[in-house]
Amino acid sequence: MAIQWFPGHMHLTRKAIQERIKEIDVVIELLDARLPGSSANPMLAELTATKPALKVLNKQDLADPERTALWLAHYNAMPGVRALPLDASMTTPAKALVAACHELAPNRGGMAKPMRVLICGIPNVGKSTLINTLKGKRAAKTGDEAGVTKIEQRITIADDFYLYDTPGVLWPRIIVAKSGYNLAASGAIGKNAFDEEEVALELLDYLRQHYAGALEARYKLTGVAGQTDEQLLDAIGRKRGALQSGGRINLNKAAEIVIHDFRSAVLGRITLETPEQFAQWLAEGKQIDAERQMKKDAIEMARLIRLKKVKRPDQPRHSDAREAAADKPAPSDEE
Repeated sequence: MAIQWFPGHMHLTRKAIQERIKEIDVVIELLDARLPGSSANPMLAELTATKPALKVLNKQDLADPERTALWLAHYNAMPGVRALPLDASMTTPAKALVAACHELAPNRGGMAKPMRVLICGIPNVGKSTLINTLKGKRAAKTGDEAGVTKIEQRITIADDFYLYDTPGVLWPRIIVAKSGYNLAASGAIGKNAFDEEEVALELLDYLRQHYAGALEARYKLTGVAGQTDEQLLDAIGRKRGALQSGGRINLNKAAEIVIHDFRSAVLGRITLETPEQFAQWLAEGKQIDAERQMKKDAIEMARLIRLKKVKRPDQPRHSDAREAAADKPAPSDEE
């Protein structure tokens, strides 16, 4: 199943960013440190490509620190890009963002040329919490669900530092299937847009390969790496009492438990992708998307060809016109 979620307000956000970016000095994109590649919005990258970028790996306290280091090195190697890890509830690291913005745009600052920063990211990545930390008071509404912020806000961080907050925005079509599952597992996608059991199975499939010890410790299991994701979900359901009448496993309840334990870091500090893994998923996604587009183009071409061959009732075909002319008597000399 391909997971997609693009509510109407996200179309408005895209238009707002297109207009605002003309006067922006630095773009801060908040990423989920547990899935930095999947939470990096390619639509935002396209809209903000001409501006210096600060990639903030938020929720780093929930992520695998070794993998966070890999992602920081990956982004810091890009021209015009800086990357920082962050826990949005920590005051001192949050203030480092202001200094990083001045490093990326050294000619901005002071009342004559105030720093204008656009902060953006996917839903539920922690933007509002970060803004409140920067501001020192409740400047933005927060909530543990996707799509809390619905309108753009301008927030004055200092007399010469303006921060423009935008609603969390995904992109119209997710071409990396694994990203869809990771985003759903993280809480970035509305819960009505995906099947919890399917997302939990995908999550368990990755965890048993890369974090088997975390599963064994949390659910008191053994031999996790050698089991299928279906077997694991069933075993977790039994261990956690997700039972129905007759001793059957309530798989939906078991799935909810797995997803909750990942989101709350009860399983430990976990990151669902490395730069190399995501690059491979992205290449495969682009290939599949290109093949899909080719098939779509071929179907459209065949449709146009069929239309051209259909006789229109108000316009006779050329062959019909020639036949009619041949049947018409030739004019006589007397005429």
